[in-house]
Amino acid sequence: MKKTLPDSRIAPGHPDHPLLTILAQDITRRAGGPAALAEKLPLMLRDCVDAVIQTPKTGRRCYDELEKTEKTYIGTRVEIDLRAMLRLPKGKLDTRILGHDVDIKHTMGGNWMIPTEAVDQPCLLVAADEDRARCYLGLIVARPAYLTAGQNKDAKKSLSAEGFAHILWLICDAPCPPNFWRTVPPDAVERIFAGTTGNARIMALFREVQGRPITRDVIDATAQQKDFMRRLRADGGGGTRDRLAQEGILLLNGHYDGPQIAALGLPACAASEFISIRMDAAPLPREGLLPF
Repeated sequence: MKKTLPDSRIAPGHPDHPLLTILAQDITRRAGGPAALAEKLPLMLRDCVDAVIQTPKTGRRCYDELEKTEKTYIGTRVEIDLRAMLRLPKGKLDTRILGHDVDIKHTMGGNWMIPTEAVDQPCLLVAADEDRARCYLGLIVARPAYLTAGQNKDAKKSLSAEGFAHILWLICDAPCPPNFWRTVPPDAVERIFAGTTGNARIMALFREVQGRPITRDVIDATAQQKDFMRRLRADGGGGTRDRLAQEGILLLNGHYDGPQIAALGLPACAASEFISIRMDAAPLPREGLLPF
């Protein structure tokens, strides 16, 4: 998405203001309020993208590795999940809001493609910027004056530079959970996935990425095998936790080791998250830990 967007002209006196305002209010209400919408949308978008990448099954780790058809399918996933999140019905277009047919358009780039059937209709615009880890949600009435003169082979047009000023933003340039693997140095990623077994890769993950919470999804993607959580348990001295301890690395779980995580001044972990740290960086009695 463009880093610099024009100020929205949707204000009292604008011809689209009455309709877009009531649609925005209903969307926000359905989400549970502005704060809930701002929390739910980024998580939903992250899940939609990661569900198509399917790292545990395919070994791929980023959006750029997807096939063209898969990239297109992300838009379908967003449409389905957004309707479910807002409890919206299907309509002649993608959904109906307060009796109005609304088209849902999603992009991972800098613009949306508007089909002929959505021209002069309200559109709910969704965008995820993987490079900057930002997200967007807006409403527009796709009037011809807001669209480009050119079109693609399917007769779809995109928003013109002028058209962007006629979007009513519900969420604009807000933080979105980043793709985890884009936050890890490429050489570290290579060392992690050089392991030939799930246990070796998980151990490498916690060696390379310390001091930050690691989710179950990331561990699953790293292990690429069934019962990956078993690899983390002490397992009589042969599990990931004990083997890392032998290397001087402490592995903690948000559910069982919350007090120790707090005492070490580490970032708070959710119950299903894990975090590692070298013992010599923050010594802690081994007997103070709980098995999981």
